Amino acid sequence: MRPAAIVLVRPRLPANLGAVARVAKNFGAAPLRLVEPAAAADEDAFRLALGADDLLDGLSRHETLTEAVADCEVVIATSSLRGRGRSRPLQLAELPEYLSRSAPGRIAFVFGPERSGLTEEERSHASTCLRLPTRPEFPTMNLSHAVAVVLAVATAFEAEEEPAPAEKERLAPAAEIEATVAHWDRALEAIGFYDTGHRERSLREWRRLVAGRPLSEREVAMLRGVANRVLVSLRRPKP
Repeated sequence: MRPAAIVLVRPRLPANLGAVARVAKNFGAAPLRLVEPAAAADEDAFRLALGADDLLDGLSRHETLTEAVADCEVVIATSSLRGRGRSRPLQLAELPEYLSRSAPGRIAFVFGPERSGLTEEERSHASTCLRLPTRPEFPTMNLSHAVAVVLAVATAFEAEEEPAPAEKERLAPAAEIEATVAHWDRALEAIGFYDTGHRERSLREWRRLVAGRPLSEREVAMLRGVANRVLVSLRRPKP
């Protein structure tokens, strides 16, 4: 399987860490990353890991989701709930085609807290949001089961995938995309885009518009170049 990090946002139960580690080991996904506040890997976690102790020993903890996915080129948030956010979510059956269109690079599969799932703000930092097709009257899956379903589909695709063509463009990691969004945030503020208020919501929508899919390094450079030209133009003295 191509490099794939499993990112768990604010998991509450230590047992879930062990169960997820075992599933990740089954499908060759690593590393395991936690976004605080997160449970500790205790005796129950290691008992349920059953041979995936190395993933628990090597898990990393991060203060923010942005930090946890900074080195990943494709960030896929997951949700089992309908009607969350304004953009159309990726369906599970569409995951293979989505992966086939993306250039080689590290993937991050992001899973939310056991009870509430990811917030709209957290999902806005992803390249896309993957919806798990559960029944609407009982939508929330066990955390490790959700990880297993996603990795099973992704791994089945990888097993049949032909080598990626060499001419595919290199994708920009999430850290570069966040820097691009921050660059545009400064440009939008400079031109008075936020004067009517609702800055956080507007920036979230802008992030979804600009970074709602994997971006190549060339596209990121172009977007930052335009933002920079806006800022430079505003600093020039008017005749």
